[in-house]
Amino acid sequence: MALDCTYRLRIPHRVGQLATVAGRIAEHDGVIGDITTVNVGRHEALREITVEVRDKAHANELAAGLEALPEVSVIWFHDRAFMAHDDGKLEVVGRRPVRSIQDVRDVYTPGVARVSQAIHDHPELARRFTMIGRSVAIVTNGTRVLGLGDIGPVAAMPVMEGKALFYSQLVGVSAVPILVDTKDVDEFVETVVRIAPGFGGIHLEDISAPACFEIERRLIERLPQPVMHDDVHGTAVVTFSAAIAACRHVGKRLDQAVVGQIGLGAAGYGIATLIHDAGVHRVLASDPNPDAQAQAAARGIEIHDLETVMREADVVVATSGRAGLIDPALVQPGQVVLALTNPAPEIEPEAALAAGAAFAADGTSVNNVLGYPGIFKGALLAGASAINLEMKRAAAWALAGLTVESELVPDVLDPHVHDVVAQAVRDAAIDSGVAQLEATPEALAQSF
Repeated sequence: MALDCTYRLRIPHRVGQLATVAGRIAEHDGVIGDITTVNVGRHEALREITVEVRDKAHANELAAGLEALPEVSVIWFHDRAFMAHDDGKLEVVGRRPVRSIQDVRDVYTPGVARVSQAIHDHPELARRFTMIGRSVAIVTNGTRVLGLGDIGPVAAMPVMEGKALFYSQLVGVSAVPILVDTKDVDEFVETVVRIAPGFGGIHLEDISAPACFEIERRLIERLPQPVMHDDVHGTAVVTFSAAIAACRHVGKRLDQAVVGQIGLGAAGYGIATLIHDAGVHRVLASDPNPDAQAQAAARGIEIHDLETVMREADVVVATSGRAGLIDPALVQPGQVVLALTNPAPEIEPEAALAAGAAFAADGTSVNNVLGYPGIFKGALLAGASAINLEMKRAAAWALAGLTVESELVPDVLDPHVHDVVAQAVRDAAIDSGVAQLEATPEALAQSF
């Protein structure tokens, strides 16, 4: 897997020296990213150059090659991912500065007692007068993390911190990672039920199938706030949106197309069922796991082999986890192919297009960060008790409406995108009757 390394270099401050360094990087098959000038003196410059390399061994080879240049020295080089995680990515910061005795009286004793009593008398006020109304717990046991598999809850923490960063930056929601050290479904559910009162929503993350389905089902039954497994539903929303946009690119209507889903893990099952439930009448799927087949068939998904899915589907979505699974010979003329397994897809977009696909993309184009922040903020604004089909469908269509002609999805880092999604989800929650109207969206919005 490629990695980005930053090299701090001491370089002679003379004409052509930076070009010499760039040439040496090219000789070692490095791809230059950012170049930052740290300091320029009379005789030398201190610069940090970020380079994409294949792996750690490649990074070491490049460092040796740079060090071999006359008068160039490598002060240090580091994997940027580790640099970005130094001391963790999150901290708890107060929203109300305390600078005087009056501030103490307002935020703590004696004033806080009146607020606590009011919440005791009217529990719905907690969503406005505490952080509960703008907070989400990101809960995992680390049994299915990215492409790493079962690495445990502590090793999953960097991923949970990353999710929390996007909540904070994109929609102003406070998200707290909660690590649950058990693989037992009963223990996991009981743990979440007991910590749930402190949060407005429960975001489940990186939990292996089939346990993730049972955990989500039980928590939805037992908790009064929205619960969503992002790997299932957040990914499904963004993929549904991408499929709408891809069909628009080639002059198709998704609701009139046959959709094929390759792979019925957590993400694949979520994609297939959302697309089916949202109005696509024929959804085909393939997966070697009999239990996954039965679960999907029970939701109206047709189960076939890979060859049949590829032959009959107008739109193919692949989340199998198997790089190179789709032989180009299986691609049909005019097909839309979204091969989403990372880091290597089931078929490279270029290969699919060369084989006759009308549109093709890989997992780099579909990021579930486009989904979950706005979905949960919309649910919180509505005081929703659940995240239902109408809310997920509204989120997908909102995202599809924000794409432009050259895009499959909108800009993931544009806060406006997430605001539009949140408002669409909020409205859908109210229209579909899952909003708790005694805590109005206007009142809750004051806490954001």
